[in-house]
Formats: sequence, C-alpha cells, structure tokens
Amino acid sequence: MAKPVSIEVWNPNGKYRVVSTKPMPGTRWINLLIEQDCRVEICTQKKTILSVEDIIALIGDKCDGVIGQLTEDWGETLFSALSRAGGKAFSNMAVGYNNVDVNAANKYGVAVGNTPGVLTETTAELAASLSLAAARRIVEADEFMRAGLYDGWLPHLFVGNLLKGQTVGVIGAGRIGSAYARMMIEGFKMNLIYYDLYQSTRLEKFVTAYGEFLKDKGEQPVTWRRAASMDEVLREADVISLHPILDKTTYHLINKESLATMKKEAILVNCSRGPVVDEVALVEHLKQNPMFRVGLDVFEDEPYMKPGLSDMKNAIVVPHIASASKWTREGMATLAALNVLGKIKGYPVWSDSNRVEPFLNENVPPPAACPSIVNAKALSLPVSKL
Repeated sequence: MAKPVSIEVWNPNGKYRVVSTKPMPGTRWINLLIEQDCRVEICTQKKTILSVEDIIALIGDKCDGVIGQLTEDWGETLFSALSRAGGKAFSNMAVGYNNVDVNAANKYGVAVGNTPGVLTETTAELAASLSLAAARRIVEADEFMRAGLYDGWLPHLFVGNLLKGQTVGVIGAGRIGSAYARMMIEGFKMNLIYYDLYQSTRLEKFVTAYGEFLKDKGEQPVTWRRAASMDEVLREADVISLHPILDKTTYHLINKESLATMKKEAILVNCSRGPVVDEVALVEHLKQNPMFRVGLDVFEDEPYMKPGLSDMKNAIVVPHIASASKWTREGMATLAALNVLGKIKGYPVWSDSNRVEPFLNENVPPPAACPSIVNAKALSLPVSKL
C-alpha cells in the first residue's frame, strides 16, 4: 500500500476532480479548470518521478481526469485504476507519449492527450544553442575560467569550429527539424543537407529564397540538398542535428558504424529522443576522437547517463530542457489541462493539433474542444468543426 501523497487543492467544492501529478508552470491552466467547476489537486510530493503506486494513491476512488508527465509509466495498471475511479481522460504534459500504452488506454476507454504545436521554436532554439556551444567550446571555456586557470590569451586556447559557410545536416525535417535548419541557415549562412522519408518542400523553398536574397546582396548564396540516405548526411555535414521520431527503425540510429561515417571534427546534436543514440558507442567515439563534439538534451536511460559520458570534455549535456521556455511550458500546461477538461465536458477534438494558437490566447476563452487526443480515432471521438 502506497503512503499518502501530499497535495495542494484548488476549488475544493468543484464538481469534477482533476489530478495533476506535478506542479506545472503558470496559473492559467488551474484557472481554466476551476472556471469549469473542477476541483484541482496538485501533487506536491518531493519526488522527481512518481511510482505507479503513488499515482494510484492520487487517483483514489473518484477521479475524472489526470494530467501526468512523460517520466511516468502509464500502462494497464494505471488506466484500469483511472477507469475504476470513473476517469475518462489522461494527458501528458509533453508532445511525446512513449511512456503511454495507448492500447491499454483504448481498452479502458480513456482519451490520451498530448501537447504538440507549442514546442517547435523552443526546441529548435535549444538545438541551435547546443550546436553553437559545441562549435565554439563554450562550456569548456566557462569551466576553465571558473577554475581560475586563465592567465592570458594564447593562440591555441579553445579553438573551435566556424559555422558560416559550413554544412548543417538534419535527420528528420519535420516541424522542429525544419525550424532548426532555418535558424542555422539564416543565422550562420550554412548550407543544408537533409534526410527525411518525405520531401520538405516548404524548407526547400525557404532556403532557395534565402539563397536568392543573399545573391542579390552580393553574398555567397546558401544551398540545399535532400539526401538519398542518412549516411549521405553523416558523411557530408559538419553539424548534424537529430529530429526523428522514436520507433523500432530509429532505435540506435546513431551507433558505432554511423559515428565512424561522420567527419572527425563533426558536431552531433540530439534533442529528439535518447534511445536514438547508442550512448555506449558514443562515449567510445568521443574518447577516440577528441575533436568530435556532441550536445545532448536527452539520454538513453534517462535520467541516467551511460558510464563515462559525464567525463567527456567534448560532450555538452543538459537535463531535457528543450521545451523549457516560460511561454512553452505554460502553454504545455494549458493544453494538457484543456485536453482533460474537454473530454470531461464532452467537447469534440480540435481538427488540427499543430495549430493550437486559439487555445493559448489569454485574452479570449479557449475553443470548446480538446486540443490534441492521440487515440481520438480509436475511441471514435467527434472532431470539432470550429
């Protein structure tokens, strides 16, 4: 039997009981729930990752919906507990839902929400930040200064890579991959090579137009090319950023063989999913190639790193903060709350989950719809005509 979990309660006399397994940024999400007669219970337990038993204790005997986190194991046990408590909605405060057994949710008739459409630019900005930090060895230099080791300018001190005119490679040119590519192209005038199963026409048109703009200004135009294979990107790019989905085909997409394909002084960035990279192989590659650099926001066995990674001076590691801008995290909280609220109130599902701006405008009430339900078809949920 799990110990009682500490909570903070808002609107204690509300008709509907909604549980959030973590405090979330902002207060708009709380107010939106309260305005619709929800009692909101927020877990304040000083525990980074709640166990299944903890969450069952939070759900209790009556619960209409839960807002959870991607660190939680939402499978048969939790969905059956939520269903027994009368719950019909769960939403991750995340765009990904690898932690969710959607089939189990379908079995119990629970709608599963996520929060796309609000992370694109924020995630792309972090990927660009890691690219620049790795290229110019900023973290190494910062640690050097803080250690009191700087005693004067030297010609070879922390010499890094120039980005201008080099080639940026993108694996997965969806929304985030394309936004990252635009930042690197427009910001540093890099040429683009990308690999994706689908042609990114909008990205290609952007690079073509920007190249013409530079040419008209008397500057060297940028170029783009869609690679026929991922290996082509790995061989030719100076900076490579990973933006694929995680499935059986992309697990350990970057491994010993693919790392060996890359340039000796290449930069690899991963803000997608940790298991896309074979971390053990990466550590060995970093040891053998000191001028190869990597920037990681996600890890194979999160929150843990594989042995040796934290010792690598040519690795920049940050704790899964790609979405950690104030605007984005507050937006994610709002979307997650509205997913749960919408299902409780019987609202239809928003027709385009990547266009969620109407839900984020604080000056007007949000649409009467669930922003994004990943199993809407399986549950035969109606689609909004708004």
